[in-house]
Amino acid sequence: MTQDIIRFDRVTKKFGELTVLDALDFSVAKGEKVTIIGPSGSGKSTVLRILMTLETIDDGVIHVAGKPLWHEERDGRLVPAGEDHLRAMRKEMGMVFQQFNLFPHMTVRRNITEAPVHVLGLDKEQANRRAEEYLELVGLSDQADKFPSQLSGGQQQRVAIARALAMRPNIMLFDEPTSALDPELVGEVLNVIQRLSNEHDLTMLLVTHEMQFAKQISDRVCFFDKGRIVEQGPPEQVFSTPREARTQEFLKGFLSPEPH
Repeated sequence: MTQDIIRFDRVTKKFGELTVLDALDFSVAKGEKVTIIGPSGSGKSTVLRILMTLETIDDGVIHVAGKPLWHEERDGRLVPAGEDHLRAMRKEMGMVFQQFNLFPHMTVRRNITEAPVHVLGLDKEQANRRAEEYLELVGLSDQADKFPSQLSGGQQQRVAIARALAMRPNIMLFDEPTSALDPELVGEVLNVIQRLSNEHDLTMLLVTHEMQFAKQISDRVCFFDKGRIVEQGPPEQVFSTPREARTQEFLKGFLSPEPH
């Protein structure tokens, strides 16, 4: 049986009165490519932000790579995690956001080498070699000495992917990585993610509105609504013959042949 690298056990997250995740049970196997789809406010991005420790949880337990994420064991019981534990757990994951979040005052190369040097303790030469490796992977070897403002949005997002990969995470999280891009630049970013998926044994968790892409890249698609998984399964099943009325209604707009 494949081991789950991510597991949510009855995880609840509230923002004030609003329940964003409602006793969520959700797991991802090692090496699995899972896409989360659903309407705005269904809890999709919150799942990723909680995994990156950008949002806390109100109830439940999350395990990442066999260890509790928001808790640590002390005297045989789980207590809220301290900063050292959270810092160690973050190294398991790399995240690519909607906005590229590059440091504008640093070159592309330095954007990628900064964390490996300061967080992982690599020397400059090792970090530079790693930056070159991942810039080649995302097709930007010739852009290393430019600043983010000199790049297109698609190129900036590809640098952001290289930056996340340079930390050698076991899990890559993508939060609507194409939603801030002009339509003609979307393809180049999706191609890089597709290549990553084909060539590297990474666990990938994606939130996207690009349904055709989700269909191609995913081992499993999960449809979220109101903080719960309404339906999940192989992409062919979820997109072609969704079982739940709520899924059918949501996908109608995306998968109809009409232009929208």
